[in-house]
Formats: sequence, C-alpha cells, structure tokens
Amino acid sequence: MQAEPVLLAGLIEACRATIAANSDHLCALDRAIGDGDHGTNMRRGCEAVSAEEAALAGLPLPDALEKIGLTLVMSIGGAAGPLYGTLLMAMGRELRTLDEERDFPSVLKQAIDAVACRGRSHAGDKTLLDVLYPVQDALAHCSPLTDIARRAELSAELTAAMKAMRGRASYLGDRSIGHVDPGASSCALLTTAICRYLMEYHQA
Repeated sequence: MQAEPVLLAGLIEACRATIAANSDHLCALDRAIGDGDHGTNMRRGCEAVSAEEAALAGLPLPDALEKIGLTLVMSIGGAAGPLYGTLLMAMGRELRTLDEERDFPSVLKQAIDAVACRGRSHAGDKTLLDVLYPVQDALAHCSPLTDIARRAELSAELTAAMKAMRGRASYLGDRSIGHVDPGASSCALLTTAICRYLMEYHQA
C-alpha cells in the first residue's frame, strides 16, 4: 500500500496550516485548564512533520504513518505527543493487516483504542477521544466528509460540559467544566482540515 505523494503532501500541509492558523486559540483554551502551550506544541509537531515531507513521500503508507507518529512523539511536548503519535503509529501497524474483511474504520477503531490505553482514558473523560470515537463512528456509517467534519466540531464543543478526568485539567475538578478541551479542539481542527482537503482533492 503505497502512499500517494501528492495526496500525502497535501494532507500534511492542510494539517500544518490549520494548526498554525489556530495556534493562539488552542493556547488560549489550554491556559484555562492546562499549561497554556497546546497550540505551540501542536504547531511545532506539525512543522516537524512538514520538514520530513520529502522522506515520507517514497514510503509505503503504513511506514509513512508510523514515521509521522514517531515524529509527533519526539516533537510535541506534554501529553499530546504520545497520544497523537500512538494514533498514527497504531494506524500504520493496523494498515499492514488490512484485507477484505477489515476496512479502514476498523483500523481506526483499533488505533483509537490504543490511544485510550496509552492515556488510560475513556470517552467522556474530556480528551481528544471525545472527538476520535464519534469521527470513527461516522466513518463506520459511511457519512459524507462534510458530516464527519461537522461531527468532529460538535464533539469538541461538547467537551465544555464535561469534567476533566485526565491530565492537568483533572486537578481542577468541577472548575474544568465550562471549558472546551484543547486536545479535542485540535483533533477537530485536524479532522476538518483533512476532510476539506480530501473533498478538494477528489473534486480536482
């Protein structure tokens, strides 16, 4: 399964651009319930992946995803690096077993479960899982890309009503309620960027 260089490069740039444009917003969200550096960390991670674009272009897709995941682990500070890195690396590993009986939504589900295990968290704990699981569900139901993007955005917004159970935000207890989780927000931004690029790519 070879990664299509133009498509992969476009997706990397779409993710980099949306995080760069929203870095200050993500930091503002994180200042309310965390260290205040989520946007800065995510921007650094996306830029590190972008710098590896040439090396990624010739790799099989599973290898490319694993390399991206490792780059994120090494370049993003805090909890986000290991979580996003685990997602991509697990997707790469799972894609190697993709066959007629296993579709991409099932691969994504296994990767998200790996993130949950790594972070010792569950849906409802006010983390990026509260976006990832609804996105996976939408994919499993063959929802249009526009609906998947909207599902991601709404899911991130819903974390405002949740009490943080993991990470630094969990120390705030009930005071974490009323604030959107920055990890969920960055996940929604990335999902939306990916969906929009895929729509443009397939319409070109």
